[in-house]
Amino acid sequence: MIRILTALSLAALTALPVWAVELVMVEQPGCIYCERWNKEIAPAYPKTDEGEFAPLRRVDISEVEDSVTPERAVVFTPTFLLVEDDHELGRLEGYPGAEFFWPMLDMLLRDKTDFGELAE
Repeated sequence: MIRILTALSLAALTALPVWAVELVMVEQPGCIYCERWNKEIAPAYPKTDEGEFAPLRRVDISEVEDSVTPERAVVFTPTFLLVEDDHELGRLEGYPGAEFFWPMLDMLLRDKTDFGELAE
């Protein structure tokens, strides 16, 4: 009976999605660049390879240190923290537009994770 329960427990745990890497968007109310990112990028992000690899989590700037362990203070919004187990691996500060966001995110993911190896 114990073996069956152990096997069922293990199956249940492995069936749950576990993301070691996340993209944490640090935002605040009234941030026009956050709004622009929400309009231009947010609808597509979860459907991309990047979004599947590093799901988005949103955090208010006043709650950053309660949610993740940044390498240094977050001063600007939006700031995108690439985190693993809630520890910062790297960041993108600001949002100058989609033509910069996607290549910079790709570079960050390839430099700090095994994203490039999985995409090939």
